[in-house]
Amino acid sequence: MQQPLVSLSHHTSRFDWHSRLKAAAIHLGLSALVAATAGLLVFALWYPWPYREISGGRELFQLVVAVDVALGPLITFAIFNRAKPRTELRRDLAIVALLQLGGLAYGLWTVHLARPVHLVYEVDRFRVVHQVDIPEELVQLALSGIPVAPPGGPTLIALRPFRNQQESLDYTMQALQGVQLAAQPALWQPYGEARQRVIAAARPVAQLERRFPQQATAIEEALRKAGRDADHAAYLPMVARKALAWTVLLDAGTAEVIGFLPLDSF
Repeated sequence: MQQPLVSLSHHTSRFDWHSRLKAAAIHLGLSALVAATAGLLVFALWYPWPYREISGGRELFQLVVAVDVALGPLITFAIFNRAKPRTELRRDLAIVALLQLGGLAYGLWTVHLARPVHLVYEVDRFRVVHQVDIPEELVQLALSGIPVAPPGGPTLIALRPFRNQQESLDYTMQALQGVQLAAQPALWQPYGEARQRVIAAARPVAQLERRFPQQATAIEEALRKAGRDADHAAYLPMVARKALAWTVLLDAGTAEVIGFLPLDSF
């Protein structure tokens, strides 16, 4: 009489493992769908190319998603049990989902704060400025019409010339202390007002091709996509967060940004 009981217990155990795996798999699928939706927000709006590469957006998002997407289904696997009352099981799963969504929201907020907000022409280069780079006490000094943290991707702006030698010294000292010139809202101005200075500072693309002959094909391809040739294009180096330096391709006549290359052209 005891043998059938052992068999029944073994069958129930197998059935319980199957149910747990099925619940965890469903949870994993839903988590992946939510993560994909969040990815569209992050990479289409906050970290458009090339900022997902140079500002570390891809790694930040992958870390957030890997932790959040993995933990939810694992917890579901651990707590799912059809022997529980239906209301208790629903409550447990709802708590897991809320915790997971809360974790994802916090992670996305962190990615949002670290996002690039401006590509700034800075004297003889471009610099990517991220929201966390701008001290909160300086936010109110930004020029009207230039939002400190635009809701979309990075905007193109420039630094105005220093008004006098003392201002130059003061801001240079602050840069040495960690607040870069490009992260000083009081120095910002619309990019259009700096076009002539950008054109004067830019270097011919032919020079870039001579410096990086092994990258000539990549340079020509970037120019082709932009509808330009080397005779009508220029470049300036760009400082970013993850990659120390990239290169910004420009229209030699208008200073319009036409492309980016992963080359350290300093």
